[in-house]
Amino acid sequence: MPTESATSTLDLLRTRRSVAARMLVPPGPTPDEIDTLLTIATRVPDHGKLAPWRFILFEGDARLRIGDVIASTFLADNPGADAERTTIERNRLAQAPLVIGVVSRARTHPKIPVWEQQLSAGAVCMNLVVAANALGYGTTWLTEWYAYDRRILDALGLDADEVMAGFVHIGTPTERPTDRVRPVLSEIVSRFGA
Repeated sequence: MPTESATSTLDLLRTRRSVAARMLVPPGPTPDEIDTLLTIATRVPDHGKLAPWRFILFEGDARLRIGDVIASTFLADNPGADAERTTIERNRLAQAPLVIGVVSRARTHPKIPVWEQQLSAGAVCMNLVVAANALGYGTTWLTEWYAYDRRILDALGLDADEVMAGFVHIGTPTERPTDRVRPVLSEIVSRFGA
């Protein structure tokens, strides 16, 4: 029989839903809540205790400063882009009050494959999402073109062998999102030997 705490956790996981970044407004997490989120995020499977991930926090004006880099990189590749599209690019990380970038720093290891380390970084992102939802915030975990553009990664200070696992946008949702169609279990589950 599940405990009351377990039931609450299952309900959270059962009903969790991403919220569009444009629908995440202040207030965002407090400094103590951010520490809680980051602490929980690191409690993931991590074979070899490698911590093959790290965090970059985007708050306040820093969101706009990286936005200028994203917009100028976009314009370098799209010189004919109009002002509206440029503004969209500039505000990619400025919509939610807090964005936590999760950097995957998976490296060659004699016993632990790179893909396993990358899965650990994905688990960090999901723990961030669930922990923020448990604190009452809305979230969305995104990657967009700038998560894969080496010029942006260099501006963020990533090493040559580091990549972005994603940007987790966190804030107070302006409205409750509607659910989307979920996979039908009978279409995605098989039993070995059956």
